[in-house]
Amino acid sequence: MELVGDLLARDRRTGDTALVTPDGRERTHHDLITNGYKAANVLRYLGVRAGATVAVDPTPGFHTTLAFLGAAAVGAPVRFDPAAGIEAGDRVVLAPVATAAALDPSPGTNLAAFGGPPDRPNTTHWEQELWSENPGMPPSDVDPDDVAVAGPPREFTHGDLCSIAETAVESGEIDAETRVVLRRPFSDPPAVAAGLLAPLSVGGTAVLAPPEEGEETVDGTGDPRGDVAVAPSDADVPEPHRIDPAEFASTAE
Repeated sequence: MELVGDLLARDRRTGDTALVTPDGRERTHHDLITNGYKAANVLRYLGVRAGATVAVDPTPGFHTTLAFLGAAAVGAPVRFDPAAGIEAGDRVVLAPVATAAALDPSPGTNLAAFGGPPDRPNTTHWEQELWSENPGMPPSDVDPDDVAVAGPPREFTHGDLCSIAETAVESGEIDAETRVVLRRPFSDPPAVAAGLLAPLSVGGTAVLAPPEEGEETVDGTGDPRGDVAVAPSDADVPEPHRIDPAEFASTAE
């Protein structure tokens, strides 16, 4: 894997579980890839092209995952901070409907909301556009040196994230049977690479932990949701193995 968008290759579509969202729902690799195509097309409809930044809510979830993969597929960097995206004038800002209601984008920024229909008519209803979109992959021209995630703390290229993912696969002995639990927000790029991209790259399963589980697992309580947890070294997680994403940050430097 040289590009994040390589995860959406058609020949990777299988009936095996790819993603478990915080609500416990499972999506197959076929589901994830098909909807990743749709997300890429929605972003293009909203004016996203290679190099145009997309700001996405950092909470791990189905729609934030699709937005990240879809943006990567068309060569658009993702900033996991909607408020900063509004300030910077990013091309598209995607946030939960309640958060989006409080944002005031300037001309040139398209605001999209998920989690229900937005109140303002000029805000795009993400789910509505997603379900009606063409599932065909749009053309793109992306290079491993292109930025995939905008900072802070710094920019991460496609090559950076793929390198971290590869190292995590080797270090955590991740394969198609492994369930990797991501216990960090998407605003931690090395964690995204190790907890989302790494298992997907080998046909495994990425499990997105609910935000409230962060407190439950500090003292070791809670049930394991997988085989490997991606979490800081000071976190006490229920999974039998843990990967500290900070260990892999230098892999891409």
